[in-house]
Amino acid sequence: MREFTGKQALLTGAAGGIGRALAFRLAEAGVKLWLVDIDGRALSALVDDLRAKLADVRFSVVDVTQRDQLKALAQQINTQWQGLDLLVNNAGVAYYGPTHQMSEAQWDRVMGINLDAPIHLTRLLMPALMSREDSHIVNMCSISGLVAGGRFNAYHTSKFGLVGFTEALRAEYGRTGLGVTAICPGPVQTNLYRDCETGRGTRAPEPPGWLCTSPDKVARVTLRAIHWNRRMVLVSPLAHLLFQMKRFTPWLIDLMNTFSKRSIPFIGKRYAKARPSLEQLLERQRELDQPTEPRRAA
Repeated sequence: MREFTGKQALLTGAAGGIGRALAFRLAEAGVKLWLVDIDGRALSALVDDLRAKLADVRFSVVDVTQRDQLKALAQQINTQWQGLDLLVNNAGVAYYGPTHQMSEAQWDRVMGINLDAPIHLTRLLMPALMSREDSHIVNMCSISGLVAGGRFNAYHTSKFGLVGFTEALRAEYGRTGLGVTAICPGPVQTNLYRDCETGRGTRAPEPPGWLCTSPDKVARVTLRAIHWNRRMVLVSPLAHLLFQMKRFTPWLIDLMNTFSKRSIPFIGKRYAKARPSLEQLLERQRELDQPTEPRRAA
């Protein structure tokens, strides 16, 4: 997409973090915006800030896990805009904790927001995108979609899937002129870790600030990637380091993931703990899968 001025863009997860930074960057570039988020109050505040800068902005409060709401959104865009130049699938959530301690609802929530929603929304908006020359799709993936660690299984799975979906779209539609880009940042200074659910109700550990990049840097890199139709972009030195380790020394990442005090020869028995019985684990699983009040999507 060589020119941004006058183009029309839909951005999900717009009310905070990377989404908010992207909204300002796109508005500064002269893009007409349609912003989507579940947090109506934060979204309204963002829209007021953008309109104060004379940006052309529309917005919709949408739960991206609800397909009827996504269909209604796509219908609005087709009716009011008659086409779409840029789709940015940015909404995302995480869960921290052991996989066997996740409830079915918790797993489905992460997959629904991070993977199912981008896939479904993209499919709904393909006609609008295909009707425009030089249109583009950006999927906000993560280094977590390329390199896996512990206790974020659902998040990793959703992001690995999103990277694959992005690559498949690019392979299928690249020859038609539709650009498709995967943005893969390392840790970013957002509320992702602070807001994510955990297995024991405690907060997830946040990476130190010196390892993180800023939402504004991700936004700036994203606009450059759209301009040059990049296939995949890594953001932050940590993301580049982990990606190269995965390519050239995967055994080192495996060693880091499997090392513990219990694995040290001769003294490992000192740290060994008795495993719970099968009956205890199954009972815990039944408790987790008891119906609870559903949480709204991001």
